[in-house]
Amino acid sequence: MGTPRPFDDDALAAPVTGGAQRSAKRGYAVPLVVAVSGHRDLLPAEVPEIRRLVREFLIQLRDTCPDRIVAVTSALAEGADRLVAEEALKLGMPLTALLPMPAELYEADFRSVESRAQFARLCAAAVDVFELPITPGNTPASIAGEGPNRSRQYAQLGVFMCAHCHVLLALWDGKPSDRLGGTAQVVRFHHDDVMPGYTPQAASSRLVLTDDESDLVYHIVCSRDRPDGAPAAGLQPLEVSWFTTDDRQPRMRDMPDRHRLVFARTNEFSRDAVAHAAEIESGKYPLLTREQAASMPTGLRDIDQVFCAADWLAIHFQRRVILALRATHVCVLLMGVAYVSYTDMSADRWLLFALLGLMLIASGVNLLARRGDWHRKYLDYRTLAEGLRVQFYWAVAGVTSGHVSKFAHDNFLQMQDPDLGWIRNVMRVAGTECDVRPNQHADGVRFAIREWLGDASSGQLGYFNRKGGERLRKHRDTQKLGRFGLWGSAVTLFVLLFIGAGIPEEVRSPLVFGMGLVLLGVGVRQSYAQSTAESELIKQYEFMHRIFHNARRRIDAAGDDAERRRILKLLGDAALEEHAEWILMHRERSIDQKEIVKLS
Repeated sequence: MGTPRPFDDDALAAPVTGGAQRSAKRGYAVPLVVAVSGHRDLLPAEVPEIRRLVREFLIQLRDTCPDRIVAVTSALAEGADRLVAEEALKLGMPLTALLPMPAELYEADFRSVESRAQFARLCAAAVDVFELPITPGNTPASIAGEGPNRSRQYAQLGVFMCAHCHVLLALWDGKPSDRLGGTAQVVRFHHDDVMPGYTPQAASSRLVLTDDESDLVYHIVCSRDRPDGAPAAGLQPLEVSWFTTDDRQPRMRDMPDRHRLVFARTNEFSRDAVAHAAEIESGKYPLLTREQAASMPTGLRDIDQVFCAADWLAIHFQRRVILALRATHVCVLLMGVAYVSYTDMSADRWLLFALLGLMLIASGVNLLARRGDWHRKYLDYRTLAEGLRVQFYWAVAGVTSGHVSKFAHDNFLQMQDPDLGWIRNVMRVAGTECDVRPNQHADGVRFAIREWLGDASSGQLGYFNRKGGERLRKHRDTQKLGRFGLWGSAVTLFVLLFIGAGIPEEVRSPLVFGMGLVLLGVGVRQSYAQSTAESELIKQYEFMHRIFHNARRRIDAAGDDAERRRILKLLGDAALEEHAEWILMHRERSIDQKEIVKLS
């Protein structure tokens, strides 16, 4: 039993445990991860009913999210942890065993031979078995027996589970407790981002002030097999509820609406990824080649798998959005031509029918784009892909947040619209394996510098240099067309004002008609440029190129990998912030029916 080994040539050939089935994680369906925290001393009389409630809850999640794989993460401690693990396995759900310390030390918690045998059987049945590292300041000897040092391992476990799950399943009596790493403190951390005695006060995120998607607890009220084991006042044994930080209604029978929306968006992404799995597989642009994967930590493939899906889908829906915008603007241009022809050249009825037909086509394209949510999906999936790109290169380089409770997804879209929380919802499970034990191999830093930053013709430096040039050329073409229209109209007006009386009607009418067409073409081209944020993207590409250039310059001058990782961390933070600004800017430019009216 062990954790992923960084840069182990045999990592792809040998699973972490004998029961590992890594192929189950390679599909494009996004897992819905349920982490369990609960008491070891459940009341035996309640156990059969608790099993039924756990089973119903897991089945309900599976039925609610048919496009995802419901997976369970458990520490496999005696009592609640094993109960939930057993029910998940009976339902055919993948089980991940997340151990608070090396297995040989953890097994000291299990006194009987039967308990250790059960632990071994569950580990063998798990898809993955991860051992969290010994916390800073601890040693194998210091955590061998009960006490605050060992409790810090359980605190680390609770924080890690909360940060990498979508729902915390708490089999808990509901009573507060100051026991470090206990279920009460795990629930508190899941809600408030605080675990006294483990998380530093400065580590608390701004998310605690927002309607965050990561505070979802499903609470099954349990009694404990001890003299004071009754549940907290106001709670009844075997009562169930969704428990959040909502100040008006913290406990609800049904999942709160804001979480339901996040789940719906994640399900939608998973459904799109599965539906296009064959196309993604043949047309993806992976961050990691098969040859590179052979010498990299295995967890990188999980992030890369999700990135490939998000990136391909973003390109797919971007093409649809561009097609819809172009079709709409061409229709409007032809509508203008038909209208000007009808009023200035020939009052033929067929021109009116053509005008009506073009309006219907433009409206139909618009309706199709809105019903398919092409614009929102393009923006959301592109934002997810860019977040995963940063997460991937941080993971390969061993970049960490510097806080015991913070991971890559905690840096993204913190203060944006709540429904964008689904993007963090995906990221929080994509990087689980890499977050177990950050990679510290120097090759990872060099890989990130070479592949992520690159140079003038490769990496993100090459990309922003190339795309910035393309956008600038398009913007200059738009400006040239505008100047042509302005000067052409000015010349035409001059001719009409000063010599118009002497111009025959058969010449003057086409002249006016031509001026109208030029102005129409200029207006439609400028509208298209505005719809695609042409000038704003030039500024964004220039800014991104500048920060990547500065990062490359500082990294080249850095004296050690610690400094290079620090710069990569700052670069990733800047990139994530810029992507958050990007999605908000483009959301204001959605395709809707008002665009047709405005253009007309």
